[in-house]
Amino acid sequence: MDQEIRQAAENLIQSQSHNIQSPTLEVSHSHSINTIPSLHPDYIISEDLLAGQRANGRMSTVRRFFCMFVTFDLLFTGLMWLICVMLKGENIMKALNEQIYHYNIHTSLFDVVLTALCRFVVLLLFYGLIYMNHWFIVSISTTLTCAFLISKVFVYDWPHSAQPVFEVLLVLTSFVLAWGEAWFLDFRVLPQESHARRYLITNPDSERAPLIRSYVHGLPSLYTESVGNFYSPLGSPEGSMYRFDSGPVLGRYPPVQLTREQEENYKVLAAKTMQEAWDLLLKKDWKLEKASGSDSVYTMTVPKVGKIFKLTAFLDVTPKFLLDELFYRVETLPQWNPTLLESHKVQVIDEHTDISYQIGADGAAGVVTSRDFVNLRHWAYIEGRYIIACVGTEHPSLPKNEKYIRGENRAGCWAMQEDPNNPNKCIFQWVLNTNLNGWIPQYIRDTAFVGMMFDYVKHLKQHINRQRENGRL
Repeated sequence: MDQEIRQAAENLIQSQSHNIQSPTLEVSHSHSINTIPSLHPDYIISEDLLAGQRANGRMSTVRRFFCMFVTFDLLFTGLMWLICVMLKGENIMKALNEQIYHYNIHTSLFDVVLTALCRFVVLLLFYGLIYMNHWFIVSISTTLTCAFLISKVFVYDWPHSAQPVFEVLLVLTSFVLAWGEAWFLDFRVLPQESHARRYLITNPDSERAPLIRSYVHGLPSLYTESVGNFYSPLGSPEGSMYRFDSGPVLGRYPPVQLTREQEENYKVLAAKTMQEAWDLLLKKDWKLEKASGSDSVYTMTVPKVGKIFKLTAFLDVTPKFLLDELFYRVETLPQWNPTLLESHKVQVIDEHTDISYQIGADGAAGVVTSRDFVNLRHWAYIEGRYIIACVGTEHPSLPKNEKYIRGENRAGCWAMQEDPNNPNKCIFQWVLNTNLNGWIPQYIRDTAFVGMMFDYVKHLKQHINRQRENGRL
C-alpha cells in the first residue's frame, strides 16, 4: 500500500514538472549588427521609447516638445497680458506706458510676463542647451513662480481692476503652466529618455542598440568567439591575446583605481564609440581623395565635424594577426611606425577595452608639430570584421602636458576582414576622425592626413614582411 502511494506521488510530481516551462536561453552563433542574443526579454518598440531616443546626438523628441511647451508658456502668457491691457479701452501706447515704464506691483500684471520670460530663459538654457538630466532646475523655477504668484494675489489691487476675470485667468494660467512644465519634465521627459538609454544598451533587437551591450552589463561578449578558444599568434607574449589581466599596467603612466561608476562610464563610451565608428565605416558618402597602387584614401565631410578620412588597403596577413598587433601590442607600435614617438597602455578596463597614450611625431615637414593623444579603445567582432574602435578621453594619470598640444580623436576605427579571394589576406580599413587642435590651415591639415595614412600602411606592410622573414607568420 505504501509503495503504491509513493509511486502515485512520484507520477504526480513528474507530470507537474513536464507542465512547468523553465526559462531557457537560446544562443545563436550567427550574429549580426542588429541581432545579438541576450539575457534580456523581448521589448516592443513603442512611440514613447522612440520619443526618448537621441538619434545621432540630436535632441530627443520628448525634450524638444518640452522646449516648445516652455516657448508656448511665454507666448501664451504674453498674449493674455496684451488682451487684458487692450480690454481696458485705453490707447495701446498709454497702456504700455502705465504697465511697463511706470510699473506698479499693485496695478500692473507685466511682472507675470517677466516671470514667464525668466522661466523660458532658465529652462531652455539648462534643458535645451546644456541638456541637463535632473529635475532640480525646473523645481526651483516652479517654486519661485508659485511663491511670486501667491504673493501677487495678496498685493494686487483687485477692487479697482477693470477686467478682473481676464486678470485672474492670467495669474491662474501662469500658475498652471509652471506646474505643467514641472510635471511634464519629471514624469515624461526624464523617464522616457532614461528608458530609451537603458533600452539601447540592453535590448537585443533594437537597430539602434550599441554593439557591445554585453560589456556594459558585465556579460560575456557574444560578438566574438569564446576567449579560451581564440587565436594567439606564434611568438606572442603569454596571454597577450585573450587572457585578461586586470592587474596594474607597469610603465611611465601608472593606472589608478577606478570606481565602479568610472568603469561603467568608460564602457558606455566604448559602446557609443563602436556604434558611431561602425556607422561611419559603412556610410555611402565616401569620395576618393587619392590612390597609390592598391591603396586608396577616401574623404567625407560631416556637419559640425568637418572632413574625415578612410584608408582602404590590402595586406598579405590574416585579420587576427592585425588585431593582435594593433590592439594588444600597443607598446611596440613605435618600433615599426616612425610617426609615433611613444605608445603606452595606461589602464585595462576589461579584456576588450583599455586606455592608451600616444605621442605623435612632427608632420608635414615640421609644419604640424607633435601632438599627444589619450584614447579609449575597444575591439569587437562584427559581421565578419574585427573592429578596433577608438575615441579621445581623459584619464587621471594623463593631464595635459605643456610640451605637447593635446589632440582629440573623435569616433574612428580600424577594420580588418578576410579577403574573399584569399583567406590568408585581409582588407584593412582605417577611419580617421581627429581634431589636432591648434591653428593649422585646412589645406595643410588635409594633405598631412592623406600623406600620413599612406605612410602608415607602407610601414605596416614593411613590418609584416619583417615578421614573415623572422618566421612569426
